[in-house]
Amino acid sequence: MNHVLRIENLHVSVHGKPILRGVNLELQHGSTHALMGPNGSGKSTLGLVIAGHPGYEVTEGVISLDGVDLSEMEADGRARAGIFMAFQRPVSVPGVKMADFLRHATTNVRRPDRKEGEELIPMREFRKELKEKMEQLRMDPEFARRYVNEGFSGGEMKRAEILQLAMLQPKFAILDETDSGLDADAVRLASASIAEIGREKMGLLIITHHDKLLEHNPPDFTHVMLGGRIVETGGVELAQELYSKGYERIRNAYPDADRVNQEMLSEESTEVAVG
Repeated sequence: MNHVLRIENLHVSVHGKPILRGVNLELQHGSTHALMGPNGSGKSTLGLVIAGHPGYEVTEGVISLDGVDLSEMEADGRARAGIFMAFQRPVSVPGVKMADFLRHATTNVRRPDRKEGEELIPMREFRKELKEKMEQLRMDPEFARRYVNEGFSGGEMKRAEILQLAMLQPKFAILDETDSGLDADAVRLASASIAEIGREKMGLLIITHHDKLLEHNPPDFTHVMLGGRIVETGGVELAQELYSKGYERIRNAYPDADRVNQEMLSEESTEVAVG
């Protein structure tokens, strides 16, 4: 089935303040999209809203997956439906081992109708698959015995997110600045790891400021956000232009959106990040 994630005329507010102002975007299964834009343009907000973050209010528009409206679904329901979010700043979960977390998460995503207390994926089957994925990603087996993100370096946190992506096998994955806080070598490793787990098997929305994460995952489409909406779409050459030359051309071409963007940045009272 050719899965489709569709965002139509999406308006989003936080604490009564408009952030997204009419976003339209369609992702096909197997395609890679880069989402770029200056700080405060709404990139991370879009990703979090798709994933079901409760801190944002959708005031208008629709987010649908294969024609099913996701609006009334909580974040866990959207995960079961096939949405995955790799966070810019993953949280730690002390006392919960990576392997245990992944076994429960994988079971719940692959068996969306599973009731609480019902059997998990058989341990032997799960261990075999986890071992294969970790070998593919060149990860130390000891990693699975550590508590989720506790004491992890920035690079380890991002690789943990990629391991989750490999195990959960979503229809669509949103990667929110997976390159944030990593040095060049770590970014290249993250980029290669995403490609190795089979980006063609899912739809990818890569939110990034840089081109290194796209090195092994060249986008079919590059979208530029400014002032809470997508103002321009192109191919991989647009991502390369933005990385090398910045956003001056975009700002000059869309002065109204740039004015809104500057206003959004200047309002520091918002408690939830605009992104």
